[in-house]
Amino acid sequence: MGSAPLLKLLLDTHIWIWSLGEPDRLSRPAARELRNPANELWLSPISVWEFLLLVEKGRATPAGGAERWLAMAFEQLPLNEAVLTHEIARESRRMTLSHQDPADRFIAATARVMELTLVTADERLLRSKETRVLAG
Repeated sequence: MGSAPLLKLLLDTHIWIWSLGEPDRLSRPAARELRNPANELWLSPISVWEFLLLVEKGRATPAGGAERWLAMAFEQLPLNEAVLTHEIARESRRMTLSHQDPADRFIAATARVMELTLVTADERLLRSKETRVLAG
């Protein structure tokens, strides 16, 4: 019987992208926890959606295109999929975040419902008292 993970970390979209392409942008504590094999790493499908929107808007230009980058990303950094559920959708509207960004709301609600620690550099999410956070 295996031991329980030390931490269960949900990567915010930018943390996921930075961890693969710009790891120097991560805080030291976040980088250390992402490298720790005892931790579980999770990603919401909303982050894939956000990445694809960044590519469509020209704010991200991955070499080889979006699909190739995604294939490389999932191969290079094994992640658990934090499936979007009806409960997460409801929680996204119950939360009292300081802003209405739908992606942030879904990701924060995912962390809350699934009892994950959200790794983010987003100051608005770091100030939230409704989810566990690790400054990224």
